[in-house]
Amino acid sequence: MAVNLNIPAQDTILPVDGIEIGVTEAGVRKANRRDLTVFRFAEGTSVAGVFTRNRFCAAPVLVCQDHLGKGTAIRAMVINTGNANAGTGESGLAAARATCDALAGLLGVASDQILPFSTGVILEPLPVDRIVAGLPAAIKALGPNNWFDAAHGIMTTDTLPKIVSRKVSIGGKTVTLTGISKGAGMIRPNMATMLGFLGTDAGIDQSLLTQVARDVADVSFNRITVDGDTSTNDSFIIAATGKSGVMVTSAEEPQYAELRDALKAVATELAQLIVRDAEGATKFMTIKVEGAGTQDEALKVAYAVAHSPLVKTAFYASDPNLGRILAAIGYAGIDDLDVSGVNLWLDDVHVAVNGGRNPDYQEADGQRVMKQAEILVRIGLGRGNVTETVYTCDFSHEYVTINADYRS
Repeated sequence: MAVNLNIPAQDTILPVDGIEIGVTEAGVRKANRRDLTVFRFAEGTSVAGVFTRNRFCAAPVLVCQDHLGKGTAIRAMVINTGNANAGTGESGLAAARATCDALAGLLGVASDQILPFSTGVILEPLPVDRIVAGLPAAIKALGPNNWFDAAHGIMTTDTLPKIVSRKVSIGGKTVTLTGISKGAGMIRPNMATMLGFLGTDAGIDQSLLTQVARDVADVSFNRITVDGDTSTNDSFIIAATGKSGVMVTSAEEPQYAELRDALKAVATELAQLIVRDAEGATKFMTIKVEGAGTQDEALKVAYAVAHSPLVKTAFYASDPNLGRILAAIGYAGIDDLDVSGVNLWLDDVHVAVNGGRNPDYQEADGQRVMKQAEILVRIGLGRGNVTETVYTCDFSHEYVTINADYRS
């Protein structure tokens, strides 16, 4: 059950000049579902990405990092769902490279100008023959208006597609940004999300784009968690075609900050959509930590609360057993935390003051907030002026059901 996740009307999703997309059915794992997507980029497009820090990273992640590291111009991406091609050793690497070779041959580019992505079941061989056989149909379907189909084509346990599209004015010119993401479980990104692709017709110098991608991921996909598990396949890509006429070549230019902030806004919305569609989720929770001494300790506290199964199940039940939040704050890893300076709010309800229960707090007020579909948990540490925010969800019976049956 998605939490306040609205799918935009297809005619409101904006094409990005310089990006074409084709989607088809390749039967990677199941028949009669869109599971193979190809992106083609115009010449001159800058492409950069950030990837999982899981040491068991998938074969396509390794190939993407290798191809991006060579500095060659990326001309296309190929994405399959249904099989993660992770935990597959040398044969998995060979399969990812074979996919790149096949697409490169069909598009008339070099193999290292292709980025491959996979998502789905881990520890199973990639059916590369089915993917290669499906590539001609995906290429035939290439067109500028297929973002909506691509959002469906990269789904696994997602219940709804995740897509954001908008226009902004930068330097007096109109710039388009459109992005898609997927993910519902195994979500605690560490440099990226399960899969996220963001395109813009602004131009960003390749030397800047890698840092932009990191900065954007850090405030968006690196601020969400569903279950605390970092995927083997996390990947986030930004492609900047330059077709709008806006070109950013230096971080000192006024347009740089404008464009970076626009990218952050779209990526943050895409990341939040993942939490809203989390496996079995019934509530969307914002964990805001204020008054921290450093960013590190703010995030330690935010994630301790966001990851706690006891906190998450209490929210599912609308049970204001809020001592669980205080316990998570206490074990977050701030060894010199003075709990007498800690305050806790649920939305507008002041639950704990100076480390203890607020004398004016009424459990009925806490339960009123916890019955809402969207909840703000605000924590004051009283240690400094750093604030960090993390987005998460509750844990329901359905989460267990989905993951118990995932391979079925």
